[in-house]
Amino acid sequence: MSEYRIETKCIQEGYKPENGQPRVLPIYQSTTYKYDSSEQLGKLFDLEAPGHMYTRISNPTVEAVENKISALEGGVGALCTSSGQAATQIVIMSLCNAGDHFVAASTIYGGTINLFSVTFKRFGIEVTYVDPKASAEEIKAAIKPNTRLVFGETIANPAMSVFDIEKFANIAHEAGIPLVIDNTFPTPINCRPFEFGADIVIHSTTKYMDGHACSLGGVVVDSGNFDWTNGKFPEFVEPDESYHGVVYTKNFGKAAFITKARVQLLRDLGCSPSPQNAFLLNLGLETLHLRVERHCENAQNVAEFLCNNESVSWVNYPGLKSSDDYELAQKYLPKGSCGVVSFGIKGGRQAAMKFMDSLKLAAIVVHVADARTSVLHPASTTHRQLSDQQLVEAGITPDLIRMSIGIENVLDIIEDIKQALATL
Repeated sequence: MSEYRIETKCIQEGYKPENGQPRVLPIYQSTTYKYDSSEQLGKLFDLEAPGHMYTRISNPTVEAVENKISALEGGVGALCTSSGQAATQIVIMSLCNAGDHFVAASTIYGGTINLFSVTFKRFGIEVTYVDPKASAEEIKAAIKPNTRLVFGETIANPAMSVFDIEKFANIAHEAGIPLVIDNTFPTPINCRPFEFGADIVIHSTTKYMDGHACSLGGVVVDSGNFDWTNGKFPEFVEPDESYHGVVYTKNFGKAAFITKARVQLLRDLGCSPSPQNAFLLNLGLETLHLRVERHCENAQNVAEFLCNNESVSWVNYPGLKSSDDYELAQKYLPKGSCGVVSFGIKGGRQAAMKFMDSLKLAAIVVHVADARTSVLHPASTTHRQLSDQQLVEAGITPDLIRMSIGIENVLDIIEDIKQALATL
């Protein structure tokens, strides 16, 4: 039989029970594993044999979910973490040492900007932000001899701009460095960045993958396509003394990056997901393809409604033909983008606040991308720590409202928006 289509992979990949085994993925709620000999356990610690030694590093429930997500993205392996922020941290720290540098799009999520600009700065890792709409020449100018990667979001949160993956992949590869993409908003249902040249993908699984706002999580997926032997990444081709001299490219081939991320960074940082959260994530993944389609359908209808309302000054949604990113969306997101719509209310910040306070179905929450419709004012919440200049660079204006359209009946969602706008 040929490879399953992505909708089937959401349900069938990862856990494949054998004769007499549970039909549903079990929760292996154990920190430890029993072995028959010290020699066998020693081989695990030398990375010479497969298996689980300690749940901080791997667990059977978590492994099944990792395998499923890797199959959805088309990677050679995946690593689940305790949050999306932890996934980002592991990727950067797997590639950068003190004194290194990386390039990131200026439109990325505010919490990620804080991680890059504040915390990594304390570790001696420098970041340069570039306008994702800049020319190739301008972006290349930001790359230095010690630059180790380029980072962007498929769809920026909350600016909703679409990242030109191929353009940035070509620039990164010309410099001999990988392109890392945060694919949280479209999910692999709507975009698979590896097909456009990305090398590593991350997700906050807390969002659409979980889909129910019940479990935090993140994931790193490795394409297996980047050449770590190009001379710029000695830590992949030189012996790792913490594992008796193992060489990642030699011992693990295409899975060199994801293996190093697990056995070195996850081992030491300890940002591991619980088996219970992995189980809940798997339940979300089983309906991901159904929910994403409904989110996109509802968001398209809401965006079109907002475009025709006199109280709304502007709407940004990649599915609108009026969007500056419509052509990029057609290239990278032909099946749809996501369920998040950004728009501005006439009257600025105060009008935006009044609109949100008047909503009845949609809730004001610090979250996005679950089954329930929610709303937030990024400039005063998730991006509050940014300077006025950083807000402008991130595409966030004082009147911007980020609305995450759920999977309720879209007529009810629109009626709620309509009555709230009527109060202005």
